[in-house]
Amino acid sequence: MMKPDAKIAQVKEEVRELFTAYLEKNKQRKTPERYAILDEIYSHKEHFDVDQLYVKMKNRNYHVSRATVYNTLDLLVDSGLVIKHQFGQNTSHFEQAFGFKQHDHLICEKCRRVLEFCDPRVQQITSTMGNLLKFSVTHHALHLYGQPETDETNHCKQCGLDVTEFNNATNG
Repeated sequence: MMKPDAKIAQVKEEVRELFTAYLEKNKQRKTPERYAILDEIYSHKEHFDVDQLYVKMKNRNYHVSRATVYNTLDLLVDSGLVIKHQFGQNTSHFEQAFGFKQHDHLICEKCRRVLEFCDPRVQQITSTMGNLLKFSVTHHALHLYGQPETDETNHCKQCGLDVTEFNNATNG
């Protein structure tokens, strides 16, 4: 069994090779900034938006512009190494695509946290509907939205956010 760090390093190496092949095939430049962005994305298993990625790159002392982040994300989405999501907001969210099984999302309507889940019944429904409607389903996207349960002090049981303060801040 491989150590987690070794597994992450192996995945990073594989995605780097795939990205290099994609860039060469599409006659795109192989810049250190593009590879640094790829490395940052595959260093954390979390959803992110462009601004969050930009800040992380700045915190790592990489001098990249927002345009470079946007352009690199476009290339990574086109290459199939990153998935782009629209969770009912004006902001796009992204996540790693390589080596991850199909999963679905539950989005908190208070703090916008994205929780991932995998339930085999969703795949059963997908297969059944594909068969019934004579389609070969290649992929699906299921996004559930909801209000979090709160404790007696009105704090979210998932993230600890004071829901009263959040409601006042967004409605005031």
